[in-house]
Amino acid sequence: MIKKFLLLSVVISQLTISCSKDDSPTDSSSDQNLETQISEISKLPYSSLKPEQQKVKLEADANDMLVQLDKSKTSGAIEAIENLGNLLGINTVDILNGKNENQIADVLNVSGVYGIYTWNSSNQIWVKTDSATELKFIFPAKENSTTNNAILSLKSTSSDIKVKLTDTEGAWTYDNATGNYTQAPSVEDEFFLPTSVDATLTINNAPAATFVVNSKYSNGKETPDESSYKMVLNDGYTFEMSGKKLPIEAKSSFTFEGKNIIEFNSGSTANIDELLKDNYLNKYLGSANGLIKLMDNFVIVVNTNNEGLTNDEAALEKSLIYPDYNSKTYYTDLNIYNKKFSEGSILANNNNVKMILVSKKDGTKIADVIQKSVKGYSYDSNRLWVTDQTVAVYGGYWDWSNNPETLVQEYDEVLYLKFNDSTEVEMSTYFSTGFDALNTKFEDFLKAFGN
Repeated sequence: MIKKFLLLSVVISQLTISCSKDDSPTDSSSDQNLETQISEISKLPYSSLKPEQQKVKLEADANDMLVQLDKSKTSGAIEAIENLGNLLGINTVDILNGKNENQIADVLNVSGVYGIYTWNSSNQIWVKTDSATELKFIFPAKENSTTNNAILSLKSTSSDIKVKLTDTEGAWTYDNATGNYTQAPSVEDEFFLPTSVDATLTINNAPAATFVVNSKYSNGKETPDESSYKMVLNDGYTFEMSGKKLPIEAKSSFTFEGKNIIEFNSGSTANIDELLKDNYLNKYLGSANGLIKLMDNFVIVVNTNNEGLTNDEAALEKSLIYPDYNSKTYYTDLNIYNKKFSEGSILANNNNVKMILVSKKDGTKIADVIQKSVKGYSYDSNRLWVTDQTVAVYGGYWDWSNNPETLVQEYDEVLYLKFNDSTEVEMSTYFSTGFDALNTKFEDFLKAFGN
């Protein structure tokens, strides 16, 4: 499944990417807000190519991207970070001087903690050396290695936001002498959240990666108003992620040698403070939109009316009555119910969620992404109706049967591509056939990553 997903990403992101950079139009999207970008993209005309013509073009163009991907190899820095995570799983450390079993995610989310931790391969433990100035991990860069050739060093700046983290839950114990239960209090770690964390990773004394985390807080609240994370690997990869509370915005990108691999950009009009209340109104759900950019050309536009979707789904549930199991027509009614519920869910989704596949360079829409209701799993009920006039109201009951006569039909909501000529093709089917040569090359590429 993951290989098909990756293949899909390769194919659809390659729409005309083989053209030279000089031929590409100037991208002014970085100067526009998300709503404006989506509005302009939604107005683009549809491509005149037929679905089968699109396949021929896609496979030809995708080959060029595979050439680019083949230049990238497994990142030594990523491998080292993954191994650090594995080692922290084998023997946890307590950077907060309590009893908490800290994982790698905790390392970049606390401040004012120090110590040098060195991995002992023989005993499979971390050995701590006190330090008043730094937090450092010395460990093997590769799995199964016993040479400590990687060093992760971290420095942080504290905010004035102090938080408590439950280290060990309080436990009740029974005292035989007194016949009473006593509770040991919970152990809590206390620390200040950081406004910034800077980390460096070296492998064999050579720079391998840098990590920078920044956060802004206000009114003493633990949730940051703004936050950002950036990881730069010396072998060409950069990962960035940022978010804002008001207005709600979230961005992330993954690049290789300055060229975009994938980028997410999303926004929302939701009122988070109101949604945190127990009985919020649907109007506070607002709307959400987003752009997903694959490589330098392909764009997926997503625009969702959360309030409308929630209201339509609630109306659907109210309009349908679940069948009465005691009724003679239960299984017939159940099949009708399943079909109507699936079709109603599809209608609610298609009315409130808009997804479009776009070729940025061509300046055309390739297809709309819609949902359709299709027959899914079906099974025998193993029930047979037994007529019994002594049963009030229903005149019978359902009983077990080795020779059931009733089939239960369920339905799936499936993504379809809807092209300019109104042709509708199931998305997974479209990208699973007709790309045999590309699939072979992609399988060869995956082998380089040991998967």
